[in-house]
Amino acid sequence: MQAVEIFQDNAEGWETLIFLYNSALKKVGTKLEILNDEFVHIHRYNPIEYIKSRIKSPESICKKLKRAGHDTSLENMVCHINDIAGIRIVCSFTPDIYRIAEMIGKQNDLTVLSIKDYIHHPKESGYKSYHMLVSLPIFLSDRVVDTKVEIQIRTIAMDFWASLEHKIYYKFEGNAPDYISRDLKECSEIVSMMDAKMLQLNQAILEAKAQQYLD
Repeated sequence: MQAVEIFQDNAEGWETLIFLYNSALKKVGTKLEILNDEFVHIHRYNPIEYIKSRIKSPESICKKLKRAGHDTSLENMVCHINDIAGIRIVCSFTPDIYRIAEMIGKQNDLTVLSIKDYIHHPKESGYKSYHMLVSLPIFLSDRVVDTKVEIQIRTIAMDFWASLEHKIYYKFEGNAPDYISRDLKECSEIVSMMDAKMLQLNQAILEAKAQQYLD
């Protein structure tokens, strides 16, 4: 059954939910822009390379509910699917990830519901990223609705690996041969080494510039 057919009897409710999630994405996006601008203003450094946002498709939502053994209802969507609204923050260096996460966590009108640190504790596949599930109030004309957004924070190198890993596994519908899974994990280790090397180079450049200034 198509997702459109599943939600046909709840068209108004579905549209309202998507409106709420879109509003939450806009609100988080604005917060991130302000935090990034403030960081540049104070530290003369831009920790965020770029930001991507998306709303999960009806088809993906339904598949995820079915995999978890839930009926495809609006109530189950809200209760059991935490990544309907998603924002991905891509940084230059690994320490930037934790700086940004700390700044997000200090926002008074935003509640951090959970954190998953796949950088210090990577998934078996080699996937690395920092996930925050947050909830924030969306103020409507007649009520306030707390709405969830999943925030993923990763480096450019981590994002490169994750994007290609997703495409590769999509071709195999999640059942890639063992040698492909093994090679992907090896690539993840290479990505981690590259992140560490680029951070080391950046620190060396900063120290060299500081020394030039003293000389």
